[in-house]
Amino acid sequence: MPQTVFLLSPAHCGGRRALMLMRPGANFPLAVRLRESGAPLGEVFQFMSGLYFRGKLAYSTAFGARRGGSAALVIAPGRGLEPAERVIGLPDLIAMAQIPVAIDDPRYREPLERDARALAGELGPDDRVVLLGSSASDKYSDVLERILPGLRFPESFVGRGDMSRGGLMLRCAQDGRELETTLLAGAVRHGPRPPRLEPLPTGPGA
Repeated sequence: MPQTVFLLSPAHCGGRRALMLMRPGANFPLAVRLRESGAPLGEVFQFMSGLYFRGKLAYSTAFGARRGGSAALVIAPGRGLEPAERVIGLPDLIAMAQIPVAIDDPRYREPLERDARALAGELGPDDRVVLLGSSASDKYSDVLERILPGLRFPESFVGRGDMSRGGLMLRCAQDGRELETTLLAGAVRHGPRPPRLEPLPTGPGA
């Protein structure tokens, strides 16, 4: 069976919601778990990024397939590509917050290159790697494209903002409808903003 591995762009580890998690004495459930027993990286990044990361997790869970490993690999500053299920603790989040998502910083770039090369070595001719993030961002796309020349991304991401991408992925996961993808190399990465999505249904039966 062909593999489909998703690479999830990072959440901002130095933003307001990250600071909420790192605040000494924070007593809401995720902060307590992170401090005392740890929590999955994907859940932590979802808290920090909201709908966008929630959509990425739902979509990669619905359509990912990888033999012997996680099909959802998160770009984690200073850690490379980490499974979304990896349990991290508060010291891990604090360490990630110290490393900028910038390719000119070797603390960020080198672990990402290392893990991308390792992933490339696992792939067969029918396997796919799909970036769930901004194809126009030079924070990770150029590095990944160089090491993973078959890297793809959803065509419908072009022109959308983060929240729109998150809502689109969440709808597709719920409907069992996978997005069309195209090779990142040579693709059009900028375009007009598409029409706004209809609101997600809420309430009983939604």
